[in-house]
Amino acid sequence: MARTLRSKPALQLLNRILNSPVPVLHRSTRPIETLAFEEVKTSPEKPHSFTAFVLHGLLGSGRNWRSFSRFLLSSLPSDWRMVLVDLRNHGNSAELEGLNPPHDMVNAAKDLADLVKSQGWACPDVVIGHSMGGKVALQFADSCARGEFGQLIQLPKQLWILDSVPGKVDRENSDGEVEKVLETLKGLPPAVPSRKWLVDHMTKLGFSKSLSHWIGSNLKKSGEHETWAFNLEGAIQMFNSYREMDYWPLLEHTPKGMEIAIVRAENSDRWEPDVIQRLESIPTRRDDESEGKVSVHVLPNSGHWVHVDNPKGLLEIVTPKIASLV
Repeated sequence: MARTLRSKPALQLLNRILNSPVPVLHRSTRPIETLAFEEVKTSPEKPHSFTAFVLHGLLGSGRNWRSFSRFLLSSLPSDWRMVLVDLRNHGNSAELEGLNPPHDMVNAAKDLADLVKSQGWACPDVVIGHSMGGKVALQFADSCARGEFGQLIQLPKQLWILDSVPGKVDRENSDGEVEKVLETLKGLPPAVPSRKWLVDHMTKLGFSKSLSHWIGSNLKKSGEHETWAFNLEGAIQMFNSYREMDYWPLLEHTPKGMEIAIVRAENSDRWEPDVIQRLESIPTRRDDESEGKVSVHVLPNSGHWVHVDNPKGLLEIVTPKIASLV
């Protein structure tokens, strides 16, 4: 298993990265039937040669990853850009027309291909996915490998799967917290008085304050009230698909020319012992050049929210590998 670098030079480099100028964030136009997104670039005028897509988790949006994406971009050569995608039913994609059911991992991945085609972009070199977004990334790669998007959409060179279990999620092994959150939200009116009201309501029901505040961050102002920045019914369908999809075959027979990097948070509650054992049994170095690579990393001092709990540690893991593509 790969280990996180903790050398003094590496930490000094990260300190310089984190103190460097903040890259420019700007929104881009797109046809209404394609996903909403934001670009993070060092300079709006500077052309880019390399692209990384960043995919959020359930009930989140691309904006959740702005800070980390800026830091990562600052650590890469200046011709990189980050594209923060709002998946279907989430963020600014929640109310778009044309993103029709079924709301599952297959269609969420197809949305990425449609976005690339509609913008006339080259395919992303890297796709980074957290939690549910990790499975969307895996499905995107799987569909690319099968030629389902046509010849214009090619495999990314790297996938980063951040604290996302690649196989089916057994409901019996789950603590049920996500299901409880979704059931609670289904029981609320479509508009609530305020974010404070929601946080107080969630904590009274027994949810942690940090989780309640995060749920509250997904509200948006609508007149005198607050409404959700996601389509709850569609998001629930995506969560059900996330639990049912199995991407172990993709890890065990990775397409040639691509590396799948799995990052498991040390303190995450998402990983059962048998899943960890199976993950560690996948050969990270393959002599057969007909297949791609798999690398496994453990992010110390972090729970599921890797970009919040230990962003510096995550940068240490991610940056060298992405930079090596140049």
